[in-house]
Amino acid sequence: MAAALDPRAPRGATILVSASPGEVRTALVEDGVLAEAWIERPARPDGVGDLHRGRVSAVAPAMAGAFVALAGGETGFLPESEASDDRRPIAAAVNEGMILPLRVTRAAQGGKGPRVSARLSPGDAARIAAAPPGAPILVARGPTAAERLAARFRQPELQVDDAALAARLRGALGDRVRRLAAPAFDDSLEAEFDLLAGPEVPLPGGGRLLIHPTPALTAIDMDAGAAAGARGANAVAALNRAALPELARQIRLRNLAGAILVDFAGLSPKRRAALADPLREALAPDRHARLLGFTHLGLAEIVRDRIHPPLHEALGVPPSPLTRGLAALRVAAREAAARPGRRFVLRATPAVLAALQDLPGALDAAAESCGGPLRLLVDPAAPLPQVEEDHHGR
Repeated sequence: MAAALDPRAPRGATILVSASPGEVRTALVEDGVLAEAWIERPARPDGVGDLHRGRVSAVAPAMAGAFVALAGGETGFLPESEASDDRRPIAAAVNEGMILPLRVTRAAQGGKGPRVSARLSPGDAARIAAAPPGAPILVARGPTAAERLAARFRQPELQVDDAALAARLRGALGDRVRRLAAPAFDDSLEAEFDLLAGPEVPLPGGGRLLIHPTPALTAIDMDAGAAAGARGANAVAALNRAALPELARQIRLRNLAGAILVDFAGLSPKRRAALADPLREALAPDRHARLLGFTHLGLAEIVRDRIHPPLHEALGVPPSPLTRGLAALRVAAREAAARPGRRFVLRATPAVLAALQDLPGALDAAAESCGGPLRLLVDPAAPLPQVEEDHHGR
């Protein structure tokens, strides 16, 4: 299904795509401000947009849906509303063993399989029909973040810092793709992406946001800091109001999903209700988020559609061994570009090295970027992975 154009796109939008061993990071920058951040590991795609030919494994009228077997051993869930164009009851729309053309509409989460739809565009249906016979099979992968953004924002070019990735995107998007000789991300954008891996965000007017994902919801605490006690109630209210654009931006940047509860700083529940309209305005650029209201405790209750996994699921909380290892490979690739001909060693814990070895292609891509394999050095005491020049590997 084609992505809808976003009528709210600023004229100053830019799409930047930075590839590193095992990972592709994509940034949407609107009028100089990072608006969307996507981190993808091509060897482990989230599956959204994938086209499958699946087989119904069980019909579940009590759940208003059916379970379908997908390629790779996954089980997807087909809601009743997505089983047929005429929205028939699930038992009338499908039966066990039935072969269906399907598109993944929501990534797997919390041990549950992906959500799928049998309501396809003519183009998607034709692609599946033209695929070799059999089921379950994966017919085609869904679009990457860069391709999704390019479909939503038709004007900006895509600036890509990897030759192979630029060539692939150019095949799909044509002259909109520009290959960069330098890294796509400057130091400030790198710092913003680093900030997304942690729970704390400084606020421009003072104080900070503390973002805590849980399996059930995401809790966000707005902390006014030490200055809150020295300010009057009106000043604290103004601080909360001034923080709303950054609060909304972080929700969108981190791709938070599901229930989001926000605890504002130093205001009674009654005074918090006055923030409803400015909070709705701050959330307006995010087509997936909406404010439901305030709880009796004065917590802002926001719900945001889940389609792709939130960043914290990909990165880990705290950052996973794989996340730390891929960051080290990114450093190694930059060091190699700055000092060609040198060899490097990656010093890391067994968990980090094992995670990198388990990610298909990551170490091979690092070897290609570095002009030769990285020497892996196990150091159980290493607090963080370290990239060092390999004086013994020359």
